[in-house]
Amino acid sequence: MVKKVKVFLDSNVIVSGLFSERGAPHIILHLLTLNLPVISGATGAYNLMEVERTIKKKMPEMLPLYNSWLPLLDLEVVPLPSIETIRTMAGLTADKDIPVLASAIACGADYLVTGDKKDFGKLKSKDIFRTKIVSPAEFLKTISSFLAD
Repeated sequence: MVKKVKVFLDSNVIVSGLFSERGAPHIILHLLTLNLPVISGATGAYNLMEVERTIKKKMPEMLPLYNSWLPLLDLEVVPLPSIETIRTMAGLTADKDIPVLASAIACGADYLVTGDKKDFGKLKSKDIFRTKIVSPAEFLKTISSFLAD
């Protein structure tokens, strides 16, 4: 039996995937719309607030596109982490990214896919969580073997 891979999408991956018709983030979003039995998607309520804030500020005309795509992705939406959880993770990454990391871990994601090299880069090489932190391109390379089976 093939293991189902759970991918947690950071805000930047969702925004990039929606508004660029090429590149790994766009391919990941398309894969999630296919409802394949080997992959499921998740993101955090925190991330969705970030995505919506970014769209409204930088490209409000794209809000209808976002609203039409979101249901197609069938993402599990992880509730905001508790203040206690955020406190226990303080210092692991930038404060603004702790809710992202906490949400990915809370939902049991196999991969947290992010384009944020600056803040998540130092955690990529650490094996302290079950959730691996990868770039969109790294995730596609990893998932290709699951898709080939």
